[in-house]
Amino acid sequence: MFDQASLIIGGVSRNTGSAGILKVLNPATDEVIAELPRGGEAEAREAAAVAAEGFAEWSAKSAFERYQILRRAAQLMRERAEAASEVMTREQGKAWAQALAEWNGCADLLDWSAEEGRRTYGRIVPGRAADISLHVTSRPVGPVAIMAPWNFPAWGVMQKIAPALAAGCSIVVKPSEDTPVTAWAMVRCLLEAGVTPKAISLVWGRASEISDALIKAPEIRKVSLTGSTRVGRIVAAAAGQELKKVTMELGGHAPVIVAADADLDALVPLAVTWKFRNTGQVCVSPTRFLVDDAVHDEFVSRFVAETEKLVIGDGMDPATQMGPLTTLGQLQSVDALVQEAVAEGAKLETGGARIGNSGNFYRPTILSGMTPAMRAMNDEPFGPLALVMRTGSLDQALAEANRLPVGLGSYAFTRSDATAAKIASTMHAGMLGLNHFALALPETPFGGVLDSGFGSEGGIEAVQSYLTTMLVTHKH
Repeated sequence: MFDQASLIIGGVSRNTGSAGILKVLNPATDEVIAELPRGGEAEAREAAAVAAEGFAEWSAKSAFERYQILRRAAQLMRERAEAASEVMTREQGKAWAQALAEWNGCADLLDWSAEEGRRTYGRIVPGRAADISLHVTSRPVGPVAIMAPWNFPAWGVMQKIAPALAAGCSIVVKPSEDTPVTAWAMVRCLLEAGVTPKAISLVWGRASEISDALIKAPEIRKVSLTGSTRVGRIVAAAAGQELKKVTMELGGHAPVIVAADADLDALVPLAVTWKFRNTGQVCVSPTRFLVDDAVHDEFVSRFVAETEKLVIGDGMDPATQMGPLTTLGQLQSVDALVQEAVAEGAKLETGGARIGNSGNFYRPTILSGMTPAMRAMNDEPFGPLALVMRTGSLDQALAEANRLPVGLGSYAFTRSDATAAKIASTMHAGMLGLNHFALALPETPFGGVLDSGFGSEGGIEAVQSYLTTMLVTHKH
C-alpha cells in the first residue's frame, strides 16, 4: 500500500503536492518506508471547496442508503485487515496484534454509526393552535474538517469519519504526517464502497498550514480534533473566531486509585497490559497509580515483576508485546521526565533507558516515590512510563486524582461498593473504569471534561454531534 498511497481530493488521487515530498519512517528501524506527496494550504482550500459540493450530494442520500454504503465499507475493511494492520505497524510501531484489533474495531465503528445514522429522529411538539403543527428535525451540520492523531492512526480517524458520514456530512481528513497511509487505506475502502467521491478528501503535509486553512475555509462548518491540550486551545480559539462547531478530544493524565482492598491478582496483569499497550501512547493510558499505603509495597513489587516479562521489539514480530515509540521526539520527552523525577528523589523500579541506537525503543518504566511537585505527575508522559504515588487515605487519593486541570480517563480498583460509589460521585473525568481499564467502545461516549476537551466520540452522542436542530412550524 505504501507505493499506492496519495493525497485524495474529492475522491481523486493526487500524486504531487504543493509542499513537496513527505518521508514516512518506520519507528522500529528508522528506514524510509514511503515517499509521498506533501500537501499544504492550496490542497486544503481545494478540498474544502469540493466538500461543499460533496455535502449536497451525500446529505441528499437517504439514511438507509448511507447505512448500506457504510456497512459495505466495514466489510471491505475486514477483508483487508491483515494487510492494513501491517501498514499500521510499520508506520506507527505498535505490535501487529494490537494493530489488527484496532483496524477491526474501526469496522465495528462503521457498523455502529451506520445503524445510528438511521435513528436521527425528530419529534412533534403539540401546537398551541389547532391549525399549527410544530416539527423538530435533525440535519447534518455540513462539511467537517477532521484532524486526527498518530497514536491510533485508524481508530482516531474512524471515531470521526464514521459518525460524520452516518449523519450525512462530507469530510476533509487531515491525518498525522507520521502515519498517513493507514488513513489512506480506510478512505479507499469508503470510496470503493460507494461514498460520494466529492464527500471525502484526504490531505496531509504541513500540519499547521492545512489546519489553519481548513478552519478558515467558509465551506467547513465543524472541526473535530484529537490532540494535545496545547493544540486544542489553538484550534478551538481559531474555530471560535469563525463560529464553527467543534469537538475537542484532548490530553489526559489518567489516575488509578488502588484502594487498600483492591484485588491485586486481578489488577497487576491488567495494569501491565493496559499501561504498556501501544507503548503507553494512549490518551487514556493508566499512568498515575495512587496506591494505598496498606498495599503499596506489594503492588509495586508485583507490578515490576510482571512488567519485566514484557517482550519488546519490532511490532511485526509475533512475539512482540510492546513496540517502539512512534517518534524520536516522543522518546526524548519521556526520558527527560524520567531523569528529572529520579533527580528529584523518585525511585527507578525498572526501565528508564533507551534500548539500542536503532529505532525508538524505550524500556517499560516504573517510578515510585512520586510527588505532586514532579513534572511527570503534571505533564502527560504519553509513553511507557508508570508513576506510583503512596497515599494514606481514599480522600488523599481522590484529591490527587482531581488535582490536575484535565479529566479524560480515570480508574479505580476496590472490592467495596461504598468506596466505588464515593469515587464515582467525586472523580472529575469524562470516563471512569471501576476494576477494569477498557473505556473505548463504538456504543459508548468517549470524551473528557476541563482541559481534556468537550464533546463525545462514540455512542449516540457521536452522531448527534454532527447534527443541527431545526424547528419547522406549519400553519395549515
